[in-house]
Amino acid sequence: MILAVLFALLSAGSNALGTVLQRRAVLNVPESPAKRFGLLRSLLHNPAWFGGILGVVFAALFQALALAAGSLAAIQPIFILELPLALLIGSAVFRVRISRTAWLCVVFIFAGLALSLFSTAPSGGRSQVPGVLWVPALAATGGMAAVLVVTGLRRPHGLARAACLAAAAAIGNAVTAALVKSAMTILSDEGATGFFLAWQTYSFAVVGSASVFLLGYALQAGPLIASQPALTLGDAVVSFCLGVTLYAESLRQGLWLVPALFGAALLSYGVFTLSRTRCLEECVTPGAEHRQEQHSAAAPM
Repeated sequence: MILAVLFALLSAGSNALGTVLQRRAVLNVPESPAKRFGLLRSLLHNPAWFGGILGVVFAALFQALALAAGSLAAIQPIFILELPLALLIGSAVFRVRISRTAWLCVVFIFAGLALSLFSTAPSGGRSQVPGVLWVPALAATGGMAAVLVVTGLRRPHGLARAACLAAAAAIGNAVTAALVKSAMTILSDEGATGFFLAWQTYSFAVVGSASVFLLGYALQAGPLIASQPALTLGDAVVSFCLGVTLYAESLRQGLWLVPALFGAALLSYGVFTLSRTRCLEECVTPGAEHRQEQHSAAAPM
């Protein structure tokens, strides 16, 4: 389990670095609501975006190794640490001073996550999910993601659009993790042949890729206070639910729920508060305020 946690931390760090680079790339793309594929075409010509994708690739590799060695409900919530790690990386890259409030939020996030995972202690479960259980799980998560995407695209740029698209990306990330865990089990049991013949392998590639581009649209659509909590907490919650339902992972019961809920509340407060701090905005979306002012000035009165 220690090895799984180490891989999860490496994955969170790689994803944080990739996120900083992706957000910097997105800032250089002009907003064009009428051209939905304009963002994608512009990003494909941006070196920073490819650097961000490379960070995501390494994050996916470490994530696969972590999921192969640990339970889904225990490993996926660790990726919440991507948010404070993005703050630390962004502050070093863009030379932004971290405020006391931001540092306090980082402490809340680490403490809340540790308390929640220690209290629930997800463990056990099945190594492979029966095929019949994938159908309702994928139908439910896919339906929720589709509704969020349609709702988000129908909204103007702002809080609602960013939150909906980020929540859809979070669901995609959680489903990708569940599929990766299944594919890694197949790789371990049946080797490379079974891995490349398994439908889970191609499914997680498709779902994961879609989630990456949904995240790009979410980050362009609105401020961090809308997209980051939906992305960070949504991934953890959906993954936790999939671990308990799909993989039948067991949790501590009884009085252990009290500190678990307190840890979750502490964690959520840290995420929401950190997402609205100015220093996080400056660390991971430098120039966002200036671009928003330009956008507002260009809008018709």
